[in-house]
Amino acid sequence: MKEKNIAKTFLIELGTEELPSLKLRSLGESFSKIFEKELKKERITYKRIKWYATPRRLALKVTNLLEIQPTRVINKRGPSISVAFDTNGKATQSALSWAKSNNIQLEEANHLVTKKGKWLVLKKEIEGKNIQELIIPLIKRSIINLSKDKTMRWGNSNIRFIRPIKTLTILLNDELIHGEILGVSSSRTIHGHRFIGKHKLSIQSANQYPKILKEQGKVIADFQERKEKILLYANKAAEKIGGVLDLDDTLLEEITSLVEWPVILIGKFKTQFLKIPLDALVYTMKTHQKCLPVYENKRKKQLLPNFIFVANIESKDPNQIINGNEKVIHSRLSDAKFFFIKDRKRKLIEYLPELDKAIFQKQLGTLKEKTERIVELSTYIAKKNTANIKNTKRAALLSKCDLMTSMVFEFSEMQGIIGMHYASYDGEEKEVAIALYEQYRPRFSGDLLPSRGIASSLALADKLDTIVGIFGINQIPKKGGDPFALRRLSLGVLRIIIENSYDFDLADLITKSKELFKNKLTNNSVEIHVIEFILARLHAWYKDSGFDLHIIQSVLATKSTKLIDVDERIKAISNFIELEKGKSFIAVTKRVTNILVKCNFTLKEEINPILLCKDEEKILSDKIKILKQELNSNFILNKYSKKLEKLAQLTPIINTFFDKVTIISNDKRIRQNRLTILKNISNLFQGIADFSILKE
Repeated sequence: MKEKNIAKTFLIELGTEELPSLKLRSLGESFSKIFEKELKKERITYKRIKWYATPRRLALKVTNLLEIQPTRVINKRGPSISVAFDTNGKATQSALSWAKSNNIQLEEANHLVTKKGKWLVLKKEIEGKNIQELIIPLIKRSIINLSKDKTMRWGNSNIRFIRPIKTLTILLNDELIHGEILGVSSSRTIHGHRFIGKHKLSIQSANQYPKILKEQGKVIADFQERKEKILLYANKAAEKIGGVLDLDDTLLEEITSLVEWPVILIGKFKTQFLKIPLDALVYTMKTHQKCLPVYENKRKKQLLPNFIFVANIESKDPNQIINGNEKVIHSRLSDAKFFFIKDRKRKLIEYLPELDKAIFQKQLGTLKEKTERIVELSTYIAKKNTANIKNTKRAALLSKCDLMTSMVFEFSEMQGIIGMHYASYDGEEKEVAIALYEQYRPRFSGDLLPSRGIASSLALADKLDTIVGIFGINQIPKKGGDPFALRRLSLGVLRIIIENSYDFDLADLITKSKELFKNKLTNNSVEIHVIEFILARLHAWYKDSGFDLHIIQSVLATKSTKLIDVDERIKAISNFIELEKGKSFIAVTKRVTNILVKCNFTLKEEINPILLCKDEEKILSDKIKILKQELNSNFILNKYSKKLEKLAQLTPIINTFFDKVTIISNDKRIRQNRLTILKNISNLFQGIADFSILKE
């Protein structure tokens, strides 16, 4: 009698030292996905997996987990009977080897009879294993896959994990699963909050989790629950003091990852600090102290002299915690005020000579030299995108000056932001000041682009100078590292040009940038290498955006470096091949290409009308002549959707040509002329993409 297969609740909790806050959500989600994959691999059925994560634990709870694998039926066909036995009925080596590989005696095999003949076949039922036999190895595999990146050792052992493991709990309903993982034996002990609630808890059933932690241990194990609580009560606190909260999701996630029992408190600071640039105030509070600024209203132009913070403890005297945080904030803002007053004793432009003392890169020179190159290159770009030349030069000249200020020296991530504020205080043109901030955009995937005109010219010049310079001294990024963030900079170049529809030739900009380095570069192939690198980023960008891989490759195969042109081609072909006429066109272009590939002699450029014998080739030749003129007209020169529509008109004419005309004629001159017709057709569409790469 088969054992009854009961659905149970499974729990695993790893109690750890402090986990990295910026990765906590990712760790929880990854643990769940990896474990789910392992369960499916073992054919273990369940209803739901829920992950939990706090600074000191990772946990998974699986509901309705069947404790026995389903029975597996093997149906494995072997050699045919005629191959398995000789004419005397004796088993052949083929049959014996098959039986051995399946760990059976030949007599145990069944016979399968079909219309096509008879075969040996193995029919076998394999009963499922109990989950208790499988779970420890399954957890170990999951943890190994979870901690493939950065790990650490602790104590005298060679055990490695993201952080040292303190406790391990594995429960199946109320049964403790015994086992050792990462040097820790499983037990019923889980840890509550360090300072409030019950520190050590004994959990009797998987179904008690996470309620037992919340009620007795003062720990909210559910990441999303903590996050929602912080957001709700932080907004209520802001409303209480008549303000509007400044809380982005990235900071909210980080704060959620730092606390186990969030308590929202309100602090204040002196109004004198409101004279510091708004961005510097906000940066100091959010980045250094993980505090939440509060604005006067939704316009977010002016701060209140208050801040909201999240404590990880429920204190009997919250004023002590508030006073402590206010002292820290006061200290940080006092530093910012000191640096601000010190910086403002000079105008931003007066920091320019100091750039000569700061090295950009040893072989490429100082930041002053970089600034001079940026001035030249941004001016060159500005002339192409009709930006104000005078203001572009001024913005480029000021672009790196804030790097020498005390404020940026102390708060490096404020570069550009401080430049913008100081330029505004100095009375610089508004678009010049904005360009100083926006030159670093886009800073990350999905970030805003710099404004059109001056800011875009400066951003492109700065990025290209770094890319060309670093490639020019042969410091090409390797798979494992990219210290100058050249991949991110390249994507920025692509986005600025394409999304602004700038009609720039990438090769031209790279050549100009190379010239400005004069004799500093040692890589003679720098232009080729930079183009290949940036186009590889373009390939990845389109792929990530959901475009077909073959379409991307077909367009990039044309070696075009006019990025807006490449973009229009990819989008036009993507739309075109979804149409029925597009699919027919791709099929006929492939047929043309396949014939030309087999041609082993040089063809003439022009079709000889005298050698056109049949009406079908005359009609096709005339249509090619008309299309050549139309496709090169100004009206549709770079309008690829219209070009493809025109080319599609050839499809029925080419098909008729193939049906009625024998291309491989016995007459060599006629054969060559007919192949020349195909070459002319190929030339028409190869100007758009290499259609032979596309799938029908």
